[in-house]
Amino acid sequence: MNIVIDQGNTSVKIALLEEDRLLHTFCFDSITVADLQNIVQEYRPEKGIFCSVGQWDSAFTLYLNSSLSSFFELNSSLQLPLILNYKTPRTLGSDRIAAAVGAHQQKPDENILVIDIGTAITFDFIEKGGIYSGGNISPGPDLRFKSLHDYTHSLPLIDENGDLPDSGYDTATAIRAGVINGIVREIDSYIEEFKKKHNGFVFLTGGYSFYFESKLKNPIFADANLILKGLNEILNFQKNIKQTK
Repeated sequence: MNIVIDQGNTSVKIALLEEDRLLHTFCFDSITVADLQNIVQEYRPEKGIFCSVGQWDSAFTLYLNSSLSSFFELNSSLQLPLILNYKTPRTLGSDRIAAAVGAHQQKPDENILVIDIGTAITFDFIEKGGIYSGGNISPGPDLRFKSLHDYTHSLPLIDENGDLPDSGYDTATAIRAGVINGIVREIDSYIEEFKKKHNGFVFLTGGYSFYFESKLKNPIFADANLILKGLNEILNFQKNIKQTK
């Protein structure tokens, strides 16, 4: 059994998998060594991997290295089942790498666009055959709402919950419609351009994936566990490398 850990900007997701089968998932606002101990002692995983967009506590690594037969950190130096066609691979977010691998594993013969909607919105392109060819980064919903509040004198801080008209009828709905409908139009335009050029498959993932899924006019496949599945594929790939040496 594998344990995979995705530390994002606002939460930590953990999954336990047997080969490609997702068995259990956990989500924490923040995590402690005791939380990891509880999971490891109950389920007894053998191998593990993590990716983090922030600072990973070395105490977690020490514990998992001592408890598992092998444990890896996902970064650009780890061997991958993808080719990174990116000028600065060290600056490429490990969560973006994992999502790309998770998408390619499911659709290896397709050109792929992966859209991850969280704190940031990332758009990543994977060519058929497994070549990661870059992408773009845009502010996510929370950043847009917060920036309107923080960098103006009178606009209130609101969120996505509430009435969402085409055109706002008061300040709150004007902000919500501007942010959410703007993101929908942004994503739809990326999808349309991608379909026109590459005629491929589109994955939607991240904390806001299911919120936006029904609002997009273009067909997509929402998979909230895409990063976790990609981490598992990368972990299994390390085993295959070892066996072929």
